[in-house]
Amino acid sequence: MASSFIHRARRLGLSPLLACAALAGGLAYTAGAQAESWNRTLADVRLVDRNSGQALSVYEYKGEYWVAGRPGASYSVDITNRTGERILAVVSVDGVNAITGKSAAAAPKDGYVFDPRRNWAITGWRKSDSQVAAFYFSESDASYASRTGRPRDVGVIGVALFRERVAPVVRPLPPPVSRNAPMVEEREYSRSNSDSQNRVEAVTADAAAAPAAPAPAAAATAQAAPAAAESAQAAKPRMAESNADRVTKRSSASPTLGTGHGALETSYTTDVEFEAANSRPDQIVRIRYDSYANLIAKGVIRAPRPDRVPDPFPAQGRNGFVPDPPRW
Repeated sequence: MASSFIHRARRLGLSPLLACAALAGGLAYTAGAQAESWNRTLADVRLVDRNSGQALSVYEYKGEYWVAGRPGASYSVDITNRTGERILAVVSVDGVNAITGKSAAAAPKDGYVFDPRRNWAITGWRKSDSQVAAFYFSESDASYASRTGRPRDVGVIGVALFRERVAPVVRPLPPPVSRNAPMVEEREYSRSNSDSQNRVEAVTADAAAAPAAPAPAAAATAQAAPAAAESAQAAKPRMAESNADRVTKRSSASPTLGTGHGALETSYTTDVEFEAANSRPDQIVRIRYDSYANLIAKGVIRAPRPDRVPDPFPAQGRNGFVPDPPRW
């Protein structure tokens, strides 16, 4: 259902220098083939290590996507609009809206507006129209969400994407039907005007007896029922996931990661109007993250094989003398 309001959304600044830097970061996607198409509908979303300029590899595990963060490293949420229209991206980091600092909601407001095919790197918590506090991987207890009393959703980044509402095309009204319209002419074969009138009245009576179209309220109720069932079904795995996360955190190899509130940096935005086509997101990208050691402990990344320990006596019972090496 189309949104009934127009909101003010933060728009990306288009400084040529910054735009070039963001585009260069966006081209550095190095994840494996299994992640090539996992999030490509409205936009490509990647986490980029700002020190190396490389996109963090994505690992799929039990239906979720993970990246391994390096403690202390700054990162950006790199987004590329793949469509030929504007889209709105609402960025959530650890359950917190990256623009307002409030608990994030997947609603079409407080997001970034991307022009067609535009790429941009979201580098930090929005502090003003000209500054952000850099994102960096910190221990979960030192994350911005934990320090503001919201540690429950630390370790996940979400991007809710919305299409823009297209203004309806206004079509001209059809011209009024004249008395010599084809419908009337088909009935003028009768010699009697009264017979023609009776035929027209019969057509009108048949139209009145036709079953009426379903009421808008009934149609809306029928559409709302699947949506409600879908929401209830989606709540079940999230509850189970929350319990599993608690067990995993207790057995982690090292402190879990969150996103800290880093140094201030320059980043310009301006306000534009954007009316979403729907009140619910057209696409949600969800990326979980933790340290490399913890992802191995969780089973997300397969543990590397340990180096073989040299054996001073790899063979037993050999007799004789030392032979010459080949080509001696």
